[in-house]
Amino acid sequence: MDKTGKFEFLEHTADVYIAAHGKTLAEAFENAALAMFEVMTDTDKVAQTEEDTVEVEAEDEYALLYNWLEALLVKFETKNRLYSKFTITSLEDTAEGFRIKATAHGETFNPKKHTQKVAVKAVTYHRMEIIKELDKATLEFILDI
Repeated sequence: MDKTGKFEFLEHTADVYIAAHGKTLAEAFENAALAMFEVMTDTDKVAQTEEDTVEVEAEDEYALLYNWLEALLVKFETKNRLYSKFTITSLEDTAEGFRIKATAHGETFNPKKHTQKVAVKAVTYHRMEIIKELDKATLEFILDI
């Protein structure tokens, strides 16, 4: 899978600083999730044989990014699930706030198949940025490792 242009790792002394890109905000959210799992393993080796539904809500887009990545991290920790593709079917701005409905494609972690890179302890709000331009969106965030 070619990840070029989807995300990049930025300079940070202790944690992992990521910039995820997309033509739309939804695509940037998908690439943010892919980047988080790339920190943990080689996502090229994660088969897309199982699907999980992910729905998150938040009062603003920053909290939505946090809740999105946190929900996926919880699925990894509780279901031992790795993902390599994300499909956001709905990203809505509602009267109550923001909501994402998505499908995460992956498989159960297998230590014989999946390289273990770095454990992600938590998603943080530190230096989080959401940059929306006419034809692209960039999400910057730091993962605590």
